[in-house]
Amino acid sequence: MKEAEIRRLLAANLLCVFSIILTAVVPSFFWDGFTVLGTHLAWLCICSVCVSTLNIILHLVLKPNQSHKRSSFAHKISRFLKCCIYFFMSCILFHAIIVLYGAPLIESVTETFLLAVLLSTFTTLQCLCMLGPNIQAWIRVFSKNGAMSIWESSLQITTICSILGAWFGAFPIPLDWDRPWQVWPISCSLGATFGYTAGLVIAPLWIHWNRKQLTYKSR
Repeated sequence: MKEAEIRRLLAANLLCVFSIILTAVVPSFFWDGFTVLGTHLAWLCICSVCVSTLNIILHLVLKPNQSHKRSSFAHKISRFLKCCIYFFMSCILFHAIIVLYGAPLIESVTETFLLAVLLSTFTTLQCLCMLGPNIQAWIRVFSKNGAMSIWESSLQITTICSILGAWFGAFPIPLDWDRPWQVWPISCSLGATFGYTAGLVIAPLWIHWNRKQLTYKSR
């Protein structure tokens, strides 16, 4: 396994971590009273947009899963439209799952949907950038020993960490602590963000540590 490829992955992941930090710091210079907790819904939108934009740019620049097949302009447009539809469907699906896990059905609909958008940004968007609207490839990557590159291994780790982070973030909500960050959906979105950030850092380190055991084969 090439060390240069692992360094590229580490650099890309650290850029994503840095972008999340910037979303919590930079807006306060232009928006009086902006805080992650106080204006949480605005931060959710800013974080989702910034992470989405950076992921798309990194994919276009680094091209981790570059295909050697040439595609027509019509095919690229069709692929883009499918990706948009898949992302919207992912937001709806995450929203439904969050409600089934106990989120308010009618109240706080905006808060719940923005949390679903954030989760889709951390998970589905990465899959769309790397694998495209190919459900079979998604199933392969998230099956046992299904990753075919270090980028797909990183995708596995960051996706799982994001979902686990959101799940663990829900634990403090029913506790009678009366803390500001217990307001829905702050702890869940922060948990997802911390999980995603942890996954970005852990993935290249884990791959580097296990590089001798990881053998990727083309399928």
